[in-house]
Amino acid sequence: MTALTKLDLSGDEAAAQPRRAEAVVHPLPAPPRASIPARLGGAARSAASAIVPPAVALLLVLGLWELLCSGEGAALPPPSQVLTDTWELIVDPFFDNGGTDKGMFWHLSASLQRVAIGFSLAAVAGIALGVLIGQSSLAQRGLDPMFQVLRTVPPLAWLPISLAAFQQADPSAIFVIFITAVWPIILNTAVGIRQIPKDYVNVARVLRLSPPEYFFKIMLPATVPYIFTGLKIGIGLSWLAIVAAEMLIGGVGIGFFIWDAWNSSLMSEIILALIYVGLVGFMLDRAIALIAVRVGGRTAN
Repeated sequence: MTALTKLDLSGDEAAAQPRRAEAVVHPLPAPPRASIPARLGGAARSAASAIVPPAVALLLVLGLWELLCSGEGAALPPPSQVLTDTWELIVDPFFDNGGTDKGMFWHLSASLQRVAIGFSLAAVAGIALGVLIGQSSLAQRGLDPMFQVLRTVPPLAWLPISLAAFQQADPSAIFVIFITAVWPIILNTAVGIRQIPKDYVNVARVLRLSPPEYFFKIMLPATVPYIFTGLKIGIGLSWLAIVAAEMLIGGVGIGFFIWDAWNSSLMSEIILALIYVGLVGFMLDRAIALIAVRVGGRTAN
């Protein structure tokens, strides 16, 4: 880019002024662009910094586990034996021999379906009740003490009540998921509602926003981080609850798979199931965090 500097003078004054050299601005040189090998090297270093530390930690844990459990009389199998014993389950997760003799995919799929139904119901009810007690001081005084007591009841303590009420295993498990996940959603949504700045509320009153307009333009954007914090806690508790509930209700599901393997003294299958449970729980948590970023542009706490 080139620019010239000129003075705004009349004809006589211009003639009286000594002729000045025009100022020339030379553009700054563009930074040298990294070569393709250099960029590939940078990408490789970034990938290595993200992959190598957890890989080294995992190898150390597996090595310690192998060392401790390889001796005679060890209570748990070493990782090499776990891999050998469960190889058919790992390479063929889709087999279905009828009844409960199914691959890992079908057990995880049944558990995820129950979690999806129970958690969706808890999300709808929890957000609605959280908005109610967050906006109404009367509702807060009436309902909050009851919620504070009920949320401390362990999830499995609800199972006998749900079995007596529904008389079937699937609705009972879904109810346990619902009652486990709904409390953090209610409480976090209510906190988010109470944290809405007063200026926002006053602006809504001045503009005479309708209830739907107030909900979508003021309330929802202001409370998204709090709502998704409750949803993240709720999905984690739901996954914990379904594994425990399925151990008792039976049928197809990852919880039943673990309990059935325990009854058959198949420790390697239990360890494999625990690895799958952890991976699925991690993916559920990341999925909620990704939705939170998409909806509100912020990461849930």
